Amino acid sequence: MATAIAQSGAMQARSSLSSAGRSGTEPSGPSAWAWALGLGGLLPFVAGAGAVALGWGGLEPERAGQVLAAYAATIAAFLGGVHWGPAMRAGGRPVAPLLWGVVPQLLAWAALTLPTGPGLSLLSGLLVACYVADRRLYPPAGLRAWLPLRGVLTAGAAASCTVAAWVTSSA
Repeated sequence: MATAIAQSGAMQARSSLSSAGRSGTEPSGPSAWAWALGLGGLLPFVAGAGAVALGWGGLEPERAGQVLAAYAATIAAFLGGVHWGPAMRAGGRPVAPLLWGVVPQLLAWAALTLPTGPGLSLLSGLLVACYVADRRLYPPAGLRAWLPLRGVLTAGAAASCTVAAWVTSSA
């Protein structure tokens, strides 16, 4: 579903951005601040996985996994919502980024209703799905230069959720 929405959105975005008079040039990529803040945003993922797997912070693995899942769900919601900015600049067209923009929030919310291990697994997959959608939706919105940062952040976040899911499911 995400791929179909993203493909449709990419085609519509190209059309909307072209008709909006956008030039063929893209803005520069993320600044040093964006990289620093993005990498800083990985700290709760790494700390959460460490708390689950190694007992960091004195939390029981199950509770640490719940805290990590809450953070991952928040990030997934952000990753969906970020698509509304370019869509709003384009007058709500194309519709696909708006539709995709609410999918991560809904799936993240559903993940929080699951037992911790399966919920973290769903969140890990959702973070990867957000990146896959971004690879389709960012270029026509002029945001291709942000994909390397998104890739690094997705790898770290998804790996942390996967490790924590494995540990909590094995316990």
